[in-house]
Amino acid sequence: MDLSKKTTILFSPEVHARLTELAARKGVSMGVLVREACVAQYGLVDEETKLSAAQALAALSLPVGTPAEMKRESVVAADDLIP
Repeated sequence: MDLSKKTTILFSPEVHARLTELAARKGVSMGVLVREACVAQYGLVDEETKLSAAQALAALSLPVGTPAEMKRESVVAADDLIP
C-alpha cells in the first residue's frame, strides 16, 4: 500500500486515550487503526476486491427460496392476524 498522503486529525482527549489503548491491545499503530476503521466504515476497497466478494457470495449454496416464496413466508396474511 502506498502511504504517501498525510492527514492531521484532532481527537478529544477521551477518544484519543481510547484509540491509543485499543491500538496497543491490537498491537498496531494508531495510523493502522484509523486506516482500518475508514476502510470498514466507508468501504474503501478496490473493484477487484468487490468483484471477488460478490463472486464468493454468488457461489454459496444457501437454502433460499424465490422472492415470491420468501415474501409468502415473511408477510403475514390479514386473516392470520385475526383469531
